[in-house]
Amino acid sequence: MNSFVRILLIVIGSISLGLGVLGIVLPLVPTTPFLLLTAACYVRSSDRLYNWLMTNKWFGSYIRNYKAGRGIPIKAKISVLIMIWFSFLFSAIYIAPNLFLRAGFIFGACFFTVVIYLTKTYRPGEDET
Repeated sequence: MNSFVRILLIVIGSISLGLGVLGIVLPLVPTTPFLLLTAACYVRSSDRLYNWLMTNKWFGSYIRNYKAGRGIPIKAKISVLIMIWFSFLFSAIYIAPNLFLRAGFIFGACFFTVVIYLTKTYRPGEDET
């Protein structure tokens, strides 16, 4: 792989990592797709960065479990749902200027709740083969 492509993948992976980190605190920004994109970019460009990501205490197990089809831990689901409902309700009550936007925020919170509910839940005691 030439050095330009390698550097480009590292830059894209790093930007994706930053967006994934933002997704942890901003409910409208998805975390998982950005972290998976980061892993895909790093695995093709830098063994050192990929190994760092996969052994990172915040992201590593999350990515490994999701990639293995085990799902998202219940603690992460609960945290995400709390953040979604807090921020969407806050926006609907204090920021949205009209009823249409308020209803949109409530609909969005309901939609993301269903998406998270339907995502497989990882339970650490499950068979990890």
